[in-house]
This record gives sequence, C-alpha cells and structure tokens, in this order.
Amino acid sequence: MERRRLGSSTLEVSRLSLGSWRTFERIPRADGLAMMRAAREHGFNFLDDARYDDETGTAPLSTGYSEVLFGELFRAAGWARDDTVVANKLWWEFWPDQSAAEELDASLGRMGFDYVDLIYANPPPDGLSIDALVAAVAELVRSGSARAWGVVNWEPAPLMEALSAVDKQGVPPPCAAQLPYSLARREWVEGSEMTAALRASGAGVVASSVMAGGILTGKYDAGGTGRAAGQIDDPRFATAREQGRRLQALASELGATPAALAISFALANPAVTSALIGATSAAQIAEDAGALDIDPAIVGPATTPDGRFHSWPR
Repeated sequence: MERRRLGSSTLEVSRLSLGSWRTFERIPRADGLAMMRAAREHGFNFLDDARYDDETGTAPLSTGYSEVLFGELFRAAGWARDDTVVANKLWWEFWPDQSAAEELDASLGRMGFDYVDLIYANPPPDGLSIDALVAAVAELVRSGSARAWGVVNWEPAPLMEALSAVDKQGVPPPCAAQLPYSLARREWVEGSEMTAALRASGAGVVASSVMAGGILTGKYDAGGTGRAAGQIDDPRFATAREQGRRLQALASELGATPAALAISFALANPAVTSALIGATSAAQIAEDAGALDIDPAIVGPATTPDGRFHSWPR
C-alpha cells in the first residue's frame, strides 16, 4: 500500500489506517487476530489505538482494556514495531491530577509498548491553556515517549493558537489533524478557516468517520446493527442517508462497494494523508482496501476559484 509523509514529521503512513475504537473487546479474539493479520497483509502500517471506559461490563479493567487487547493482538499478529506507526490519544480526562506524561505512561504500560509514534491531543479541558498543552506534548516528543504529535477534533481557531505557541516555544508543530470527513460531513475539513489552519500548520489530515458511522453504506436501511441503529430515522441523519443512497447507486453502477467508494471520496482530497477505518472482520479489511483501486476522478476531485477542494456529489 502506498505510504505518504505525515505532515512535517518523518513518519511514513499507509493511505488507510486501522482504528480500534469499541472493537476488540466486542468480538471473539480469533476474529480480532484475523482482522489484524489481514490489515498487515493488505499493507497497512498505521494503527490507531485509544483508551476508553469498558462498555461490556466484562472487562477486567474499568478503563483502558482496549489498549491491553490491542497490544496483545499486535504482537500475536506479527506486526514489526519499527515498521508500524502506532497512534494513541491524550483525553485529559484525569487532568490535572494526571499529567500528560502520566496519562501516556499508563497507556504505554497497558499496551506493552515503550513509545507511540504519534500522540494525538484532544482539545484542552477547562483550566489547561493551549500554551501549556503544547509544552506538555512537546515534552513527550522530547523524552521519546512519542515521536510526533497531532490534534484530534480541534476547531480552526484553537489550532491557530497552538501554532502561535509552537512558534513561541520553538517546538515541533502538530503533524496530523484527525478530523471527521465524509460525503455527509465535509465542512470540518473543507471549511475555509480549517483549510487555512491546515495549510499554516502543514499537518496532514487523518480522516475519521469516513462512512458516517456506516450510514453511507446503507447498512441500517438493510436492518444492520451499529451505533445509529434505532435512531436512523432521526432528522440529523437525513443528509447522510440521502448521500448514502446516491453513493450506493453509483457503487452499483461501478461494481464497487459503497464502503470503498466512501473511503475513496476522503482520499481524493489532497489534504487527506490517510483515511481511518474501523472493521470487525478480515473480510471488511479486504473490502475497504478496494478503495485504493478506485480512480479518484470518479469522485470528481477539483478546486473552486479560491483554491478549495470539492468533489462529487454536491
């Protein structure tokens, strides 16, 4: 799989990245292992992990069991640590009682890793200034606990403030911005203010929610289960459902899957370095990897007179 440089860092990441949010503790271990092996065999080298609270009621840890399982499956599936870009997140959930260094150290301990390649910073909690946040994550990079840092779900104004802090402190800028981006949710990446902030930072976009939680694939209309099940008729999903129907029609015409076409839409934007996908089976990994075989011209990459990216379908 093609790899691209992630922002200003030295990290080379695959065009598709695999997330583990609400995944491995919900499926049989054998399925998780098969999925991790399939991702490696398809050329993924970019894996995204995160700590979150147990939702099953069966985990031996109240929070972070997701990291334990990720580390175990990573090793069992035979990933080469020095050729894999592993990302994790700072949630600031226990700040200020737990510093950034302590939060990351705890995650590393659960994962069984010495370092992460990329540490994403969630927007700062009340009381934590952006200057202090930048200093804290820069120290993680300086200490070797992380090789680079990025932001997740930041708005343009605080991102620009972080860039000012980077300049003042003389530390590396964020190399990545993980942002929701799909046919149904385009403004966070394509908006003029974010476009300007991304250009100023040099950060590569890691597109998340590229299938709008599965709505674009039509799985809920077919009775499938997932996060939006039982809420699919909510008006806030109307745009995604309509875009999904158009996407499904085009996919049928092209002999592609809606999932692959949804991913290809995100990858067609030059600002996007990698598209973050979620899966629960090896078959889904293979299906999603089909996005790389779709001609980007199918989704109509183009620019408006002011240089902003747009693509099919409006």
